[in-house]
Amino acid sequence: MDRRANLVTMLPDAPDYPLRLTIDSAALVANWRALDRLSGSAVAAAAVKADAYGLGARRVVPLLHDAGCQTFYVAHWAEAAELADLVPPESLVVLHGPMDGRDAAFAQASGIKPVINSLHQARLWLEAGGGSCDLMVDTGMNRIGIAMGDLGDPLIARLAIDTLHSHLASADEQSPLNEVQRKRWLDARGQIAHRRAALANSAGIALGAGYHGDITRPGLALYGGVPAAGLAGHICQVAIPQARLIQCRSLQAGDTVGYNATFTAQGPLEIGVVSLGYADGFLRCWSGLGAMHAGGATLPVLGRVSMDMTAIDLTAAPHLAEGDWVSVEYSLPEASAISGLSQYELLTSLGRRFQR
Repeated sequence: MDRRANLVTMLPDAPDYPLRLTIDSAALVANWRALDRLSGSAVAAAAVKADAYGLGARRVVPLLHDAGCQTFYVAHWAEAAELADLVPPESLVVLHGPMDGRDAAFAQASGIKPVINSLHQARLWLEAGGGSCDLMVDTGMNRIGIAMGDLGDPLIARLAIDTLHSHLASADEQSPLNEVQRKRWLDARGQIAHRRAALANSAGIALGAGYHGDITRPGLALYGGVPAAGLAGHICQVAIPQARLIQCRSLQAGDTVGYNATFTAQGPLEIGVVSLGYADGFLRCWSGLGAMHAGGATLPVLGRVSMDMTAIDLTAAPHLAEGDWVSVEYSLPEASAISGLSQYELLTSLGRRFQR
């Protein structure tokens, strides 16, 4: 064991993975400012759950805070704890609320704000000492949130509610449910005391002023997603996955590429094998459909995507060599249309091997 430990201490620092996720900080900030402007008299917060949708919350939060964002939403208490040294504790809000007394005690000690989603959570919070909290009301999504019929419960009347939330199920569609939910949200606002109210996510912002309340909760659009036509032209691409070429190969007519030989060369062809695969979130749905770029050249994906490797056509960039970098075609609306994945999945599935 000692010999092994000594060997480890003698090794140089491990090399980085041959994958990087370039984050355009200026585009991220520009997106938040655009969403804040589109929110009208409401102010835009930021959903930074799931490690800022996979882009790195510890990088994203300070950038947005410096730009003027004052409220950050996460799903879990552990996520909030990881960000607690970056912003004032009252800026962090945990959407899933306290699930037990330990969560409630952590909220009390840290000053991080819980969202109360049930009568059980209301009781936990009050028994822990209460204080400022948010409240989620279920207006038709049937996910989490206080039922409309429970708004008159005495426990709710005892809460010191900062922001009264609800969440739209179909904000990205012209659905009658949007107006149904908006009216129920307004009804809830009339029943219980609160300081502010919030309903709109990224797509909800595009539905107009009647959905904005006092604070909006954009998430996907911050990171380059366009979930509603009304946001097109306002949102910039933020995330650009890049990978290195492991090997360049020359094929002849009849040669096949990858598992199950789904691509066959029709003539002489130069291809590259890239260090990127479905283990990194570049899923098999991109097989024969995706593309990469280098210096303005488009490099189509050939054959099946493997766990750690993908083959690309180098015809348009014959100068590329092993070790060179290529960028993945990953503008979220277009990538979603090609792959069949949602824009959310495209971001959050990008794996830990990317150097962000």
